[in-house]
Amino acid sequence: MSLVVKDNSLINASYTLGLVEQRLILLAIIEARETGKGIDTETFLEIHAQHYADRFHVDVKNTYAMLSDAVMTLFNRQVTYMTVDEKRNKPEKRVVRWVSGISYVEGAGIVKLRFAPEIVPLITRLEQNFTSYELMQVANLNLYATRLYELLVSWRSAGKTPIIEINDFRSKLGLLDQEYKLMHNFKNRVLDPAIKQINEHTDITVKVEQHKTGRSITGFSFKFKPKPQAKIEKTIDPKRDPNTPDFFIKLSDPQRHLFANKMSEMPEMSKYSQGTESYQQFAVRIAEMLLQPEKFRELYPILEKAGFSHD
Repeated sequence: MSLVVKDNSLINASYTLGLVEQRLILLAIIEARETGKGIDTETFLEIHAQHYADRFHVDVKNTYAMLSDAVMTLFNRQVTYMTVDEKRNKPEKRVVRWVSGISYVEGAGIVKLRFAPEIVPLITRLEQNFTSYELMQVANLNLYATRLYELLVSWRSAGKTPIIEINDFRSKLGLLDQEYKLMHNFKNRVLDPAIKQINEHTDITVKVEQHKTGRSITGFSFKFKPKPQAKIEKTIDPKRDPNTPDFFIKLSDPQRHLFANKMSEMPEMSKYSQGTESYQQFAVRIAEMLLQPEKFRELYPILEKAGFSHD
């Protein structure tokens, strides 16, 4: 599993990215997690053309040229988000760049980027409000569907969003003022295809409700729910000995994260912890380990001690 974590203030920010740029950022976040490098203001994170092609199911032939163009464009992109002026206790609109540096490795099919100082805490602040999702959920989505999916899952605990005013919604999707200005074009070319892709390719199903002032549509709200799945999918007889080589129980995502959070604070897991990672970061990594049959068997006694039972 490749887990992407973003602060909700960043997900709700107004910015315009192309699809390849959006994916570059997701892959950089994953690169930082999977290599253990972490994300800071000094480290350049690598994105391999082959990895991009594999993750997003595209031909690797032209991928490096595409990434080179996208990373250059990303260098000039801005992101606008709301924060609070603590001295005056007033809302503050802040405009910053996504990245502070980019580079290319000629002949190796690799581009690199370094996140800007203001962006780093928004990506790495796991202890506060955040949204996490697996990259596979957006691997088959276009740009607008990706942005809408991120927006929706930031409200996952509620299962619905508030009414989002139309101009604010367009901005969150990354639309320019002159793009799809007519409502029927916006719905036919942006909103309806995005909802269709989310319902077909992700772990949620979503319905939209439009809100009017007089005869004009002035906003949208969304209701969504997880797709049904068995609580536990067993690949073998659950009564089998956990030491059997093919013993593995596939947990649902909520189960994995529930038990991973419990296990992250158990003394028995200390040998698996890394450096100065927080309990929340450790829990995310444990949830990934529970997807791997070999690690699952190794951790099963601790999982049972945390309260799991497959009876």
